[in-house]
Amino acid sequence: MFPSRRPAILLSLVTLLLASLTGCADSPAGKNLEQSLAADPKLKDNAIAFEQSATDPKAQNQTLAQLPSDFPSEIPQYPLAQLQQVTPPTAQSDGNSTTRWTSADPVNLVQNFYQKQFQDSNWQLLSQPTVDEVGGTFEARQNDLKVKVSIQPIQSNGTNTGSSSATPSPSQAAGEQNSGAATELTIEYVRDRSDTAAQPTANATPLAPTPTPTPTAQPTATPQANNPTNTSNSLVFSDINKAPTELRSHITDLAQLGVLALNPGGSKQNSSATSTQFEPNKPISHREFARWLIATNNQIYANNPAKQIRLATDSSQPTFQDIPRTDPDFPAIQGLAEAGLIPSPLSGDSTAVLFRPGAALTREQMLVWKLPLDTRLVSTATIDSVKQTWGFQDVAKIDPKALRSVLTDFQNGDTSNIRRVFGYTTLFQPKKSVTRAEAAATLWYFGTQNEGISAKEVLQAKPQQ
Repeated sequence: MFPSRRPAILLSLVTLLLASLTGCADSPAGKNLEQSLAADPKLKDNAIAFEQSATDPKAQNQTLAQLPSDFPSEIPQYPLAQLQQVTPPTAQSDGNSTTRWTSADPVNLVQNFYQKQFQDSNWQLLSQPTVDEVGGTFEARQNDLKVKVSIQPIQSNGTNTGSSSATPSPSQAAGEQNSGAATELTIEYVRDRSDTAAQPTANATPLAPTPTPTPTAQPTATPQANNPTNTSNSLVFSDINKAPTELRSHITDLAQLGVLALNPGGSKQNSSATSTQFEPNKPISHREFARWLIATNNQIYANNPAKQIRLATDSSQPTFQDIPRTDPDFPAIQGLAEAGLIPSPLSGDSTAVLFRPGAALTREQMLVWKLPLDTRLVSTATIDSVKQTWGFQDVAKIDPKALRSVLTDFQNGDTSNIRRVFGYTTLFQPKKSVTRAEAAATLWYFGTQNEGISAKEVLQAKPQQ
């Protein structure tokens, strides 16, 4: 009978408790009990703050910035950098778009990355940091795209130690400090759609005025078959500003000689056209360089038949399987082979049975073809001798057949092809393709440092003829 009385007892206890709470609601004990059962106000404030951080874009981390959809793919992006800020083009920035990045890597790694990327991708470097400079600014151009990359170290407090176009806000500095950023880089870029609108920078050499074409000289005793050029139809290239600054004058001089106006078989381009596209940064093919090589040599030595290269005749037995007599460039290519200037079975290279006219010319091939016309004698060489003279880090990658030409070119001092075309470098990159601008710079000068002649000197002598 005792279990049946339990509900009644529990009900009595609950009633007694409620009565006690009601009676002492205003007492200190009642207030303490009420406060102990109330919700924590800190939880309420934290919930509001959390809700605001989720909806307020200013409270979001700066690393959530999105790269613009029109960001040029040609611009190198440091793989371990985080995008912090994007600034669209404005009138005050001259139309430049700006992106700001940070990286935990030290400045020298970022700087070496952009130095190598700009060189390997055939960018025209308008200015760059000095060797001893920590950080600095690269200004480069490729076709109609101009880019400026500023690299500066960030101190431990999150501030930039170098000059910057914009001062980071406290929230940005805090975000960079928390992320362990050691380097800040700013990339400014703009596309120039006009060929002539680009303004030269302070470190860039302005393009010299194009010389006025001179009247055609009177015919000399040199056979026309050995000098298939005509300076009366010299060209003025409309895209010359796209070429590296150091090579523009070389292209202009050769254009005035008329040796760059040849199509296969020696036919001229449209003589009524006053300008054309040179495409200076495009790789040059075997066929085109062979055509330029023989035409330039014979034009420079127009008054010295002993130094001219004879063109092959239709009766010559084709040396290369892919260059038959019907090929429009057969006289030039076959003539170079018969003169022993390019590798072929005639020169004892039984493996060179194909000329591969459409293949891109490499740096080592360019020297092998050109050096015999400079020195008339190529020295013997080894890997060690080339490494001791040039100091190239990649000398082991050079074809053994090209080592002699590379070493002989060193002996020409400042008139060497490598120094004239590529400037100072510790990497030769022998298998890298040669651009049309680089090929023109190579052909601009023939001979040694003690005895040689340039295309400019030939042009200056024209009026005297």
